Amino acid sequence: MDELLLPVSFRGEELEFPVKMYAFGYTYRIEVLVEGTTIIFDPDEEGQFRAIGDKAVDIALLKAIAAALEQLR
Repeated sequence: MDELLLPVSFRGEELEFPVKMYAFGYTYRIEVLVEGTTIIFDPDEEGQFRAIGDKAVDIALLKAIAAALEQLR
């Protein structure tokens, strides 16, 4: 599993987050390291990314990351 850097525009800043993608059953998951915490993004039934994590992370930042992931499709 290769690690890539995901560029994200957020509040006027260009940020980069380490990303790993892997197969999960019949779909896939994307791990993104955000503020020292791994957040898992996976597509829901409608194809939109949802974020799963165990720490509170700024929701606007998570939406910006999901939008950047959408652009990669």
